[in-house]
Amino acid sequence: MTLERKQWLEAMAQAAVDGGHIFPNMAACEAAEESNYGQSALARDDNNLFGMKQHQHPVYGTISLPTREFLGGSWKVVSANFVEYPDIKTCFQDRMATLKHLSGSYPHYAQALAAPGPFEYVIAVSKTWSTDPGRAAKVIGIYNEWYTPGSTVADSLNT
Repeated sequence: MTLERKQWLEAMAQAAVDGGHIFPNMAACEAAEESNYGQSALARDDNNLFGMKQHQHPVYGTISLPTREFLGGSWKVVSANFVEYPDIKTCFQDRMATLKHLSGSYPHYAQALAAPGPFEYVIAVSKTWSTDPGRAAKVIGIYNEWYTPGSTVADSLNT
């Protein structure tokens, strides 16, 4: 992993702490997977690190973009409305608020929020969050390559 990517993950872990994420280091790795380490247009232009689709009752702006979804056993390009955030901290805050708000409707979100550790969290949340069946393994791969206990600012609160 490059130094640039490690520094990006460190900054995102701190933003996740500031945004109240329960597993900030894993959230940084999720953001890396979802946004190509902040290089996607959605991340760069709209501070949307998780591919958050627009809410039923929008609070923030909306941007329509093509996206790849794993549907019916294959990848397809579809158009979707995504949330446009004012900053990265707000993105992490809204991510946690969304998981909490939808945990009654999506059992995997409730499992993720009650997870005893970051691995259980990402395995549970990935079952509903993304159509990519390999999402959890990809995020855990990033985590294992980057994270060493005691190595990030996020360790001051949680891993």
